[in-house]
Amino acid sequence: MAGDRSDVVVVGAGPTGLVAACELARRGVVIRVIDKLPAPAGESRAIVVHARSLEMLDRMGIAGEIIDAGVKSLAMQLYAAGRRLALVELDQVDSAFPFSVTIPQTETERILAGRLHSLGVTIERGVELTTLTQDGDAAHLTLRHASGAQESADATWVIGADGSHSTVRAQVGTKLAGSFQGERFILGDVEAEHSLDPDSMYTYFSPDAGPLLAFPMRGTRMRLIAQVRHTGGPLDLNPSQDELQRIVDARADGITIIQSHWLTEFEIHHAQVPAYRFGRVFLAGDAAHVHSPAGGQGMNTGMQDAFNLGWKLAMAVYGTCGQRLLDSYHAERHPVAAKVIEFTTRLTQVGTLRHELAVKLRNELVHAASGLAPIRHAIADQTEEVALSYRGSPVVAGHRHGRVAAGDHAPHVADTDLQGQMSAAWSPEFGGHVIVTVGTAEPAVLPTSVREAGDARQVLVTHAGGSPTDGYHLSVADPGHLVASRYGLRDGGRVIIRPDGYVGYIGDLAASVVPYFTRLHG
Repeated sequence: MAGDRSDVVVVGAGPTGLVAACELARRGVVIRVIDKLPAPAGESRAIVVHARSLEMLDRMGIAGEIIDAGVKSLAMQLYAAGRRLALVELDQVDSAFPFSVTIPQTETERILAGRLHSLGVTIERGVELTTLTQDGDAAHLTLRHASGAQESADATWVIGADGSHSTVRAQVGTKLAGSFQGERFILGDVEAEHSLDPDSMYTYFSPDAGPLLAFPMRGTRMRLIAQVRHTGGPLDLNPSQDELQRIVDARADGITIIQSHWLTEFEIHHAQVPAYRFGRVFLAGDAAHVHSPAGGQGMNTGMQDAFNLGWKLAMAVYGTCGQRLLDSYHAERHPVAAKVIEFTTRLTQVGTLRHELAVKLRNELVHAASGLAPIRHAIADQTEEVALSYRGSPVVAGHRHGRVAAGDHAPHVADTDLQGQMSAAWSPEFGGHVIVTVGTAEPAVLPTSVREAGDARQVLVTHAGGSPTDGYHLSVADPGHLVASRYGLRDGGRVIIRPDGYVGYIGDLAASVVPYFTRLHG
């Protein structure tokens, strides 16, 4: 049995694979999405969607659905021995979505799958990758269907989003590298009686055990994650509700479990692969990196991997980019996962101190530091991932203007009308670059390196090699200089916002945008 050649095969239909598939499909790329599971997983593993991911999902046209299906979390609270050590406000972060959303992963996958279906793509379930090879022409896959039938399929590119036990990762001959002294956790999706604020996430430090994380959800639903001591024995995949209740009682007050939907024990390591690209194959999400659930950044990091890769791979399919752009996926995303691993490792270490003096010192330091607004804001920015930047990427260009540099995410403009003008340019129906021209007293004009195509806002940018790139030109009416101030363009200037929302180029009005696009075409 042989299938037709696809532009891209996405292996894995979890959140990472679904984001990658949506990003490719909305750009007209011919894709297949396969998953060895016969149906979506019924268990809800990840439950938090952070601000930077909501900005991404907004560009995909589904942020509203995610928010409506979940609960907004506006703060994090840290406790020890019944005392609140810290309150970190998330609603102060610099984002159009200054909050997290607690939502079961099953719901996130449902919404993403619905978006993919609206783009004309059906997930092929019960289809397992067994072998993967590649050459200069294509990647060659052997697939086994639920019926037992074997299929040979070809693809120009392959995305491995098939989780921590990735077959794609094994087939390209790489491994996770890092700390393999695993951390054990008990996870419970439960109904619980409690008096906690529903718009906060909670961490409880214990004097003689690991932390307890509590996430109130809709109604009485709650996610509980408790680190437990590693005994060296096998995992208990069916811990009892009574066992989890005993842990909760020892570490927190006022949470009574009344019903359990799912209880399990799992082990997490801190590791990532040394490279994200292997020729025609790219690794993303848990196939590329694994770490502690502290901070709730695993699923978010994976989805943002896919969002970073999607537009680049689409340009490769259409022949409008060079190898440098494809290599930039590793250059930009590998350091992000490394920092997440460092951050979550520190959180775990801080939460698992055992010595009485060390515990007391930690509690006092956390309490004192949280009283300083800059530290609270830095923690919130780190958690919500809004401080994430690709400065130094091989495919960004331009000089720093004020606080904004090439590689930073496009800053949010608080003025509703101005933000509306800008958001309209990167609607879900358009997946290209946006060239924002901010004028001074005179109306801003198109740069000479850009020519109109069709309506006045659609443009073609021709790089040094002569191949055009689709773009969208937005001349911002900014009488109060709010946009100019946010971007540090005191005398006007030009910003190229990449399809993933990051600043690819920033410069003055006299400068050419061609060098940036030449980098992409490479």
